[in-house]
Amino acid sequence: MEFETVIGLEVHAQLLTNSKIFCGCSTKFGAAPNTHTCPVCLGMPGVLPVLNRTVIEFTLRLALATHCTIARSSRFARKNYFYPDLPKGYQISQYELPVAEHGWIDIKVNGESKRIGITRIHVEEDAGKLIHDETQPFSYVDFNRTGVPLIEIVSEPDLRTPEEASTYLKKLRDIVRYLDICDGNMEEGSLRCDANISLRPVGSESLGVKTELKNMNSFRFVQRALEYEIKRQRAILEQGGTIVQETRLWDSDKGVTHGMRGKEEAHDYRYFPDPDLVPVLVTDEWIENVRTELPELPEAKKARFIQEYELPEQDAVVLTSSKDLAAYFEACVARFPQPKKVSNWIMAELLRELNRDDREIHQCPVSPEALADLLKMTDEDVISGKIAKSVFEEMYGTGKPPETIVEEKGLKQVTDEGEIGKVIESVLTAHPGQVQEYRAGKDKLLGFFVGQVMKQTQGKANPKLVNELLRETLKK
Repeated sequence: MEFETVIGLEVHAQLLTNSKIFCGCSTKFGAAPNTHTCPVCLGMPGVLPVLNRTVIEFTLRLALATHCTIARSSRFARKNYFYPDLPKGYQISQYELPVAEHGWIDIKVNGESKRIGITRIHVEEDAGKLIHDETQPFSYVDFNRTGVPLIEIVSEPDLRTPEEASTYLKKLRDIVRYLDICDGNMEEGSLRCDANISLRPVGSESLGVKTELKNMNSFRFVQRALEYEIKRQRAILEQGGTIVQETRLWDSDKGVTHGMRGKEEAHDYRYFPDPDLVPVLVTDEWIENVRTELPELPEAKKARFIQEYELPEQDAVVLTSSKDLAAYFEACVARFPQPKKVSNWIMAELLRELNRDDREIHQCPVSPEALADLLKMTDEDVISGKIAKSVFEEMYGTGKPPETIVEEKGLKQVTDEGEIGKVIESVLTAHPGQVQEYRAGKDKLLGFFVGQVMKQTQGKANPKLVNELLRETLKK
């Protein structure tokens, strides 16, 4: 029997607010344990939560960017469960009345576009962090993260492959980064993904029994975990077994998933409206104010790069994958208006160095202005393209401007015909046999002569001029 995979993602994005969702405690990452806490986020008796307006503002940005219907009235609920990192014994979340519903995101996989529905976007508070002692049977709790604002984006079960799931997640990360509402760092936990996955016979409309996958802190792990779980479920079904509805953890070291606990249903959490929080009222005016402040989003920017800069689609996809990278490209083009040449250098030279060092574009030691100046020097034949690559490496390593490096190392291109002519005569004199072969019709030897001239000039001779002068000399 052939089976179809059905995947839905629940993505939690930690919002870039300065304070927590219901109190004034800092949300800054990396502080000493239990230093960003107060009676409100610790759930002490007698305290009352007060909603951070910026949280709703950020949620509206994402709702508009993902074509959602925004509720004019939504409310918070208590999600009841016990876990050591949840000091109140419940989590303030949203249930029946979320901020936004019924949106979508378009993705492209293997050249084909597909629309992935968004069921809902709702707001909730984060729990604390459990730290397990590897040497003793103890666990510690850091409550700094408790009360940090999250938005949860729940997709429709429209994804059919691990690749589609990974592409959707990357697209969502790009959007929240462009909106400046989340840094999208999966390794630090500011973007987290749970996957619901099931298999069903091809042609069936009903969903199979699903498992929930957790502990996936990178795009690669999301894809690998889904691939493993598909194989696991398919093997069980083909042997006539039954899938157990459960939550499973991804073990990246072993490359497997293993059972954690039975999968809860909504009624297990005993949701009820939070009596301490009033409904969230969103006016048309508020929505329109947010809409007018939305930045250019990845898809729109990609389309503009293709049209305005006449870039191939693949170039535009790479350059707009990050808001900062797109800004870097445009700053460079503003100073050196040859978009394709700039794109080639960014994708081939700049991104290679950044990827090697695991750096983001904002950490790049080469400014867009400096890169533009380097490209100007090649365009004006001050240095050759080959020399430019070595200059760029020096710029990346030292932060020096290209002009300084070229001057210090004496790398300016030789364009004096008389000087180059002397080198050519020396090369031809040293290789009389090859000269005869060339004049007998072996044209490919021209490259050999060019190489010899460039070697003698340490790569400084203008290659175009070298070619021209060699051809003229060899005709004599």
